[in-house]
Amino acid sequence: MAIELTLKRRISRTFLLQAAAISIAAVVSVLLAAVVIKQVLVTEALRMEADYFWQRHEKDPTFPLPDTLNLTGRMASLDRLDDLSPELRGLDDGFHDLPSAAEFTTVYVTTRGDRRLFLVFDGERVNELAAYFGLVPLVVVLLVLYLSVWLAYRASHKAVSPFTWLAREVNRIDPDIPREQRLAVADLPADADNEVRVLAEALAGLADRVDDFAERERNFTRDASHELRTPLTVIRIATDVLLARKDLDDRTLDHVHRIRRSSDEMERLVDAFLLLARETDQGLPSERVCVNDVAESELERLRLIAKDKPVDLILEAECRLFVEGPSQVIASVVGNLVRNAIAYTDKGSVRVIIDGSGIAIEDSGIGMAKEEIDAAFRPFFRAHAERAGGHGVGLTIVRRFADRFGWPLDITSRPGSGTRVTVAFPDADCQPLGETAPGG
Repeated sequence: MAIELTLKRRISRTFLLQAAAISIAAVVSVLLAAVVIKQVLVTEALRMEADYFWQRHEKDPTFPLPDTLNLTGRMASLDRLDDLSPELRGLDDGFHDLPSAAEFTTVYVTTRGDRRLFLVFDGERVNELAAYFGLVPLVVVLLVLYLSVWLAYRASHKAVSPFTWLAREVNRIDPDIPREQRLAVADLPADADNEVRVLAEALAGLADRVDDFAERERNFTRDASHELRTPLTVIRIATDVLLARKDLDDRTLDHVHRIRRSSDEMERLVDAFLLLARETDQGLPSERVCVNDVAESELERLRLIAKDKPVDLILEAECRLFVEGPSQVIASVVGNLVRNAIAYTDKGSVRVIIDGSGIAIEDSGIGMAKEEIDAAFRPFFRAHAERAGGHGVGLTIVRRFADRFGWPLDITSRPGSGTRVTVAFPDADCQPLGETAPGG
């Protein structure tokens, strides 16, 4: 699983990369300095020593050869080179590096007339000096560097700690948590800057306003839905009384049926609003629901709406699909989608297709353009607003339920070619047709 990059981790990584880069640069610089000391300074010193010796030797042939702790001179005639040590015999003029226990011995050879001078420089002392003047300062530099990086990291950690605390508190804001237990500016770390306090106050105020807005929405949805039930009940009872009469002519009876269907649709919409209000208040009861049974019940109910249209309502099932969830929610999702398909289909069919992954509602209606698809789930939006139909809230309700329960929702459509809406149930259980649910 990928590691989440927090602000503290980003700062830590930045300081570590910076310390590593500076450390590498310091080590490389010391190594290059050692090379310069060994290769440039030593060779230049040997050249100057050779020139000085030859100048003095020309004036005084008895001038002694160099013989110090690190530098030794050897001289021989060109015809007496065999008297020298084997490693010096075959060397021509110029600089030569000879292997030694110190792994660094430089020989500078010069010839004047019939005499050849060999200046042998012992590199062991040079290595010691390079280590002393190179590694010791390097260690000191690295210690100072790491100490400064650590102090800078501690300072940055202290600076971002209030933001980390604030992010954690904002992340745990939940409507179910009492307001007094949520983000409180008084709980900020003592070292928090004024900017952090201003941000915390703004976020706390925003959380309170959002909470108030959500509470007003829940109250309005619940109260409005509850108040609408009374007139709907009166309408239903009145239509039942009218339908029981035998003296109504066909036209009047048809109007009464329309009133009854409209009141039923309104009651279904009120139920959906109540479900949404309950969902935000205390959650919804979950149960094992057969999508096939819900779809069949909804189609039977909606055939009354489609009876005036040459539209066939068809249920096609590859299996019996069982879903964990509130039955009212699944019924609302299926019912709203089928009713919407009927509203925008003048003739042809509305097919409800159930397979192992979910349910699809497919119609042969007028379809929608791409910009209408993008706005289909927006509240109160109606494609082809001139057509008789609902109020543009059915698909919005479907979207809210789908998002709440994690049911992926997809819609595809083309003008004149119909629309297909698919609701996937990721945790659904598909059983062969004819079987019943365990315990059912």
